[in-house]
This record gives sequence, C-alpha cells and structure tokens, in this order.
Amino acid sequence: MNNGSVNTNLIGGAWITAPAVIQNINPSDLSDIVGEYGHSEEQQVLEAVAAANTVSEKWADSTPQERFNVLDGIGTEILARKEEIGNLLAREEGKTLPEGIGETNRAGQIFKFYAGEALRLAGEKIPSIRPGVDVEITRQPIGVVGIITPWNFPIAIPAWKIAPAICYGNAVVFKPAELAPGCGWILADILSRSGLPEGVFNMVCGSGTTVGKAITEHPDVAGVSFTGSQAVGHLIAMKCVERKAKIQLEMGGKNPLVVLDDADLDVAVKIAVNGAYFSTGQRCTASSRLIVTEGIHDRFVDAVAESIKHLRVGNALDSETQIGPVVSEDQLNKILEYVEIGKNEGANLVWGGERLTRETEGFYQAPALFTETTPEMRINKEEIFGPVASVIRVKDYEEALSVANDTEFGLSAGICTSSLKYARDFQKRADAGMVMVNLPTAGVDYHVPFGGTKGSSYGSREQGSYAAEFYTTVKTTYIYS
Repeated sequence: MNNGSVNTNLIGGAWITAPAVIQNINPSDLSDIVGEYGHSEEQQVLEAVAAANTVSEKWADSTPQERFNVLDGIGTEILARKEEIGNLLAREEGKTLPEGIGETNRAGQIFKFYAGEALRLAGEKIPSIRPGVDVEITRQPIGVVGIITPWNFPIAIPAWKIAPAICYGNAVVFKPAELAPGCGWILADILSRSGLPEGVFNMVCGSGTTVGKAITEHPDVAGVSFTGSQAVGHLIAMKCVERKAKIQLEMGGKNPLVVLDDADLDVAVKIAVNGAYFSTGQRCTASSRLIVTEGIHDRFVDAVAESIKHLRVGNALDSETQIGPVVSEDQLNKILEYVEIGKNEGANLVWGGERLTRETEGFYQAPALFTETTPEMRINKEEIFGPVASVIRVKDYEEALSVANDTEFGLSAGICTSSLKYARDFQKRADAGMVMVNLPTAGVDYHVPFGGTKGSSYGSREQGSYAAEFYTTVKTTYIYS
C-alpha cells in the first residue's frame, strides 16, 4: 500500500512514483485539495503493460473459484467502505453525497455480480455433421486489456470495465480520469490486496494525450475499452484498427425524452427533472432534449420551470444540496458558452444558466431550461454535458419520434405516456440502445447490457453477461474419437 503523501501508480504489484504530480481539487470548495496523484509518462505505461503481459497467461489459467474469491472480496470491501468512498467521490467529482454513496454501492455490486459470472462461464458441445467428431465452443481471455475511464462516474465505470476483464481471465492496465483519480486510486488499493497475482491489475495515472495514447498504441494491448468523447473515441478506434486490436467505445448521447399529451404530468415532470439535472447533468444518459406534444406543452414547461427554481445548488457534502457543482472550471465555461449559444440562436431561456456564488468558492451553475427551440439548433445537436435542457414543441407522436431520432447519437431514449400502443411502438422504433418508458433516461441496472447506437457506441455491449463479447474470444475445437 502507498504510504507517501503522493498517491502513486500501481505497476506489477508495487507502488511506483511518477515523474510529476497533479492536484485533485474539490469543485465544491477550491481551497480543498483532495489529494496529489502521479502524472505519468509513456515509460510507466510500458512498464505496466510488460508487467501485465508477463502474468497474463498465469491468470488466464486460474480457476473459476480463484476468480470468484478475488472479485467477491473486492465487492465486499467496496460495500463496507461505501460511505467513505462516496464521500471522496462527492469531494473530487461534485456529485451529492447520496449520489456518491449510491455509485459506490453500485461498484461493489458489479464486482459481486462478476464474481458469480466467473462460476457461470459456459461453452457449448454440439455434434458435428461428420461421424465420430465432436465440436466444442469455448471462450478464452484476449490477454492484456487497456481501460480508459471518464471523470463523471469515477468508480462505477472503472468497476464495470475492470470486473469483467478480471472475471474472464484478462490482465489490466487502467488509466483513471485526470480530473477524478481518487476513486480510481482507492479501487487500485483494494485490488492490490485482493489476492490477485502481481501484475494482473495495474494503474497508471496521467493525461489521455500521454498515458491514454501509450496504452492505445501498445502492440501488447489486445483490446481497449474507452468511455469519453466522440473525438477521442474516434482516434482510439483508428489506432486500434490499424494494429487489429479489439475496441469498445462509449461516447456520449443527446438523449430525447418524449412527453405525450396523455402522460401523467406530475410523473413526467419528475422524470424530466431527474434525467436532465441530477448529477449536475453530467451523465451521458441525461435527458437534454425534452420533446413535448402541443396539448401538454405549456403545463409541462411551467411545471418544470417551477420545479428547477426550487432545486438547491450547493456544496456536494451539504445534506440540503440536490445539485452539486460542475466538475471543473473548463467544463463550467463550456456549459456557460452553450447557454449563450442557445440565446443567440433564438431559444427562450426560461430559467437559470448563470454561474452561482455560494459560501465556498466552486463551480456552481443554476440549472437552465430553454423553450421555443428547434431540432437544428446547436443546443439540440451537440452534447453539452451539464445542467441544461431544451424543450422542443411537436404536434403529435409521429413528429416526436422523428425529432427524437434526429441525432447522431443513440444512447438512451425515453417516453412518458399512458398508452401501451405508443410505448411499444417507441420501444421498437426509437433509434437508441436503451429505451425508458415512464422512467428517466438516466439510471440503469448493473446486471444488464449498457450501450447505444450510431455515434454513441462502437463495439460490443458493456455490463451483464454481454461483457463477455469484448473480454473474450471464441474458440471452436473439433475432436475426433
């Protein structure tokens, strides 16, 4: 375990000092330095990949019981420390404390789920078309996996990538987000004491342009799982395809929530506010486009505006806070710029959008609601990743569906309606990987597949038993007896 003041890298089972240091600053209170973390160069990545590569075959030959014991123990410790880790998550990322604890709880559940999956991995035995020949279809680990994660879910997303990688017998080189490395470091500390052979799990902190690039381009990294922006995902995909490595990308969303005239107004408002503004809107599944039919439009807008006026924006650790700060000054400035873009495009800013001052200096913003917007506006095309939602007025269900699908993204789509006919039709025709009926577009279970269509995702699904598609390769064996 690291006992120094700087939280270092984990490479080959040892805590290794990086050549530079970055400070992790609390977005709720800029005077609070959460910790100092290593800022690595390419050399540390080369060492981590070498360590993983050395032990990869050994872990691939481990028994299901060994994998179960490790993963179950990791999950148990995370759950036992969920208040502590949730507090750290709130400090470094800006989510409210209940959200931080909830995310940590989910991470623990993910590791326990994959503990069970280690015992459930099965193959197939089928008869050949040739006499005396048996055919066996089995799954094998792909080898060394590079895992690159974002700051908005700093423990849940690492968990749902690392746990299946280990479950299916792979070695890992992990790069946590530069803006929120603390949860990644705690996870590394827990894994370092879990009973894993040294080198099966390695963590290298640093920038995407240096550490992420080195992981992506390394010839011994058999696959890369990345969650982040479209621009970076595109670069990673090109590099991996060039060297024929597996690739799994999750790259955001511009998610629609359709509200029909027959929806329960109170339910629709709660769903919209939750999906658009909770977690400060910094979720790839957030409801950033509210597509509302004419008959309910005015009542819906008035109710949403009234609701967000009363949302308490403040320090993430304050028990009264409902919306925490934006994660960084750069991110806040980007969101404020989009608010100005929306106004300049002719959208009506009904409420919010301005930077707020609180008792502690931080990156606070009032939740913003635009109305009278059109589908071609930039605020309806580009991912803002903040507490900003826009309302698009439509005539009927068919127009709502058309507008919902009018995006380069396709992660999550929701509908509020009391009509089973429209709900089932939307389920079928919404061009998204996940569909929510009378539920927020944000909020998914840990044991089922996660992913989208079009520009949101590339490669096989994450989470659940579907994760095996990325972390394993299929082998077909013919046996003559």
